[in-house]
Amino acid sequence: MTTEADALGELIGLRTRVPQLTGALAASTDGLVLAHDTAGTEAESVAALTAAALGVALRLAEATGQGEFRELLIRGEDGYVALYAAGSSAVLTLIAEPRVNVGRLHLEARRSGARIGEVVDSALERLENT
Repeated sequence: MTTEADALGELIGLRTRVPQLTGALAASTDGLVLAHDTAGTEAESVAALTAAALGVALRLAEATGQGEFRELLIRGEDGYVALYAAGSSAVLTLIAEPRVNVGRLHLEARRSGARIGEVVDSALERLENT
């Protein structure tokens, strides 16, 4: 399988495990879409905004002495947007309904982020070794 197919499979599985998700996207840390399951949402725009939010989150975590970025949760009037570290080169962005169980969201997203991170980091390592 390809990196994109593996990441997409993980996103689809995540949306199955957390049915209140309305969108899921894996992006590079610089804002390029790696895979997405985001019907009704423009993936490229979300990936670009993810990179911008990640930049602020990284600086804020560093400035406050909280260590490396792990996750960012945004609660809006109509639901949630959550960003999770996915290895060293990717970010998992999730869009959820307001009734989502946030604890379940974190649990499943952290697992999926780790899997996506392994896939992406492994692919980048293979590219560097060729």
